[in-house]
Amino acid sequence: MTDSTVIVGIDEAGRGPLAGPVVAGACVLTKEIESHPLIKDSKSLTHEQREEAFSWIEKNCTYGFGVVSGKEIDDNGILASTEKAMTLAIEMIEKVTTPTYIISDGRDKFWFNYPHSSVIRGDESEPCISAGSIVAKVLRDRMMTDYAKEFPEYKFEDHKGYGSPLHIEAIHMFGPCSLHRKTFLTKILGSENT
Repeated sequence: MTDSTVIVGIDEAGRGPLAGPVVAGACVLTKEIESHPLIKDSKSLTHEQREEAFSWIEKNCTYGFGVVSGKEIDDNGILASTEKAMTLAIEMIEKVTTPTYIISDGRDKFWFNYPHSSVIRGDESEPCISAGSIVAKVLRDRMMTDYAKEFPEYKFEDHKGYGSPLHIEAIHMFGPCSLHRKTFLTKILGSENT
């Protein structure tokens, strides 16, 4: 990596839930990121470790994030919405530096304004993708915990909008709220109720 190389890792949180946004996180690769003990796949960290890692990223890294609502996911589909969230995250990075290469987690082929590639399980093998996954997961979890205050009956603080038995029971009891992805609920409620 030369001094002029700016590699950005990007990942998302929230593609699969029944409610809430999809959030993308992006982070510029540095030697410090490569060597930090808590920069690893966000799913392998505890809540406390993710918060600690995110706090370090905020202080020491160039990072960005993007948020796309459940309504937009219903309108445009999860793949297009994920790509939009990632583009918004990269736009935040662009305010500080110009990426030369983007690496994203997974197998999907997204379109960016820069050369890029997808790495299967990249959140486990590429530190800048791991950092992006931490940014996305921490910010999305915080958002869903805040939404729980507005919609306490769904207990979003417990499941973050994923299809847990507790969440599905609440949907059957109270019906969907404005955060729910109606297109994701058809198998649970049937198309006439969504």
